[in-house]
Amino acid sequence: MSLKGIIAISGRPGIFKVVAQGKNNVIVESLIDKKRFPARASERISSLEDISLFTYQDDVKLLDVLNTMQGKYQGAKAVSHKEDLPVLEKELRSLLPNYDENRVYASDIRKLFQWFNLLHDANLLQDSKEEVTKKNEVNDLKAQKTVKKKVPTVGKELAIKAPKAASVKRATPVKTGSSRGK
Repeated sequence: MSLKGIIAISGRPGIFKVVAQGKNNVIVESLIDKKRFPARASERISSLEDISLFTYQDDVKLLDVLNTMQGKYQGAKAVSHKEDLPVLEKELRSLLPNYDENRVYASDIRKLFQWFNLLHDANLLQDSKEEVTKKNEVNDLKAQKTVKKKVPTVGKELAIKAPKAASVKRATPVKTGSSRGK
């Protein structure tokens, strides 16, 4: 799953997909009603890729939480963000048991479930074919590297070549001042 080009705009409900970039703004499309409008540079815009949730240890990226939610719900929508707060808190605790209750506000929990459901409705939670191909390539490279690594046997000497020294060219000195009158 990739959250590239998905943003949240402070003061506006829902999340938005960046469609184009203008001179002093970006054109965004709402994932709620599919309407397009310009988001000005003066508005507070946050990329979903950069958002994290507070925990008692390290902060957890929103992408990781959404992946956990996707695994738990297995292609189905999550609990509605309009549910009672204790229900949402219980669900979040099952997904992220060590989230910081003092710094993750009720509005943040509601946004998390709303955003997940919006991304689900827009089919943005599934891995694209390119991402699946890249993951497979990375896994293949890791498998090849583990096969190629061999432990040297005892008694054989290893030939270690020193790296070649880079040739250094000296700069010619530059004369300053004028050559007249000397």
